[in-house]
Amino acid sequence: MVTKKEWSEFRSTGLVLILNQILHIFGWALVFEIENEEIKNVYPARVKYRGFDEKSTEKAYKNISKFMIDNAKELNDEAQS
Repeated sequence: MVTKKEWSEFRSTGLVLILNQILHIFGWALVFEIENEEIKNVYPARVKYRGFDEKSTEKAYKNISKFMIDNAKELNDEAQS
């Protein structure tokens, strides 16, 4: 029922930005500390900023679209069983 994944795989889906868009409404965010392309730490934090720039949002939306195409059958099969 549960398959552990790495933060880097989750981050590559674009879902982090989407989740942070929602969390920003409440003044929260998931913070990824990255050093030399390696994720060193992830933690929730209170933040004052709201939203993301257009370039970051567009990239995340493209990554989510790709994720959905690549995983649609598996997601549908899981939902139906």
